[in-house]
Amino acid sequence: MEKIELNKVIHEELLKVRSVATTKAEVINELGELLQEKGFINSTSEFIKDVYLREEEGETGIGQGVAIPHGKSTAVLETTVAIAVLEQEIEWETLDGEGVKVVIMFAVKDSDVNTTHVLLLQQVAILLANNTFIEAVKNVESADALYKLITEFQ
Repeated sequence: MEKIELNKVIHEELLKVRSVATTKAEVINELGELLQEKGFINSTSEFIKDVYLREEEGETGIGQGVAIPHGKSTAVLETTVAIAVLEQEIEWETLDGEGVKVVIMFAVKDSDVNTTHVLLLQQVAILLANNTFIEAVKNVESADALYKLITEFQ
């Protein structure tokens, strides 16, 4: 399989390690604000509204302490991913009924729904099927280490 370059959709400035958010709403807001601050979305409120619309469709907590909330939104200027590794596990609707320690928020531009960008984002989901990867993410110490882990994991 051709190696997909995750560094095209993963940006170190969108990685938050040791987030002190204590609720689902806090971490969604924190990542939404980070996306706007770094110029990937043009409206935090519009994007977050779209994330919650998707949340209503079903659990985004995929288990093993990981949640993947996502919003397909006209507020997204560039398809990307923002990630928070939390200090403490938080409550989230999950497939395994457990809390969440890692939140990987997908921000998808409306026009990118069927493009290479979305295929690249799917590579993140493939990584999440690897238990070694998940444990390493939960224990990462810095945004730089998290970026290297995601873009270099074999």
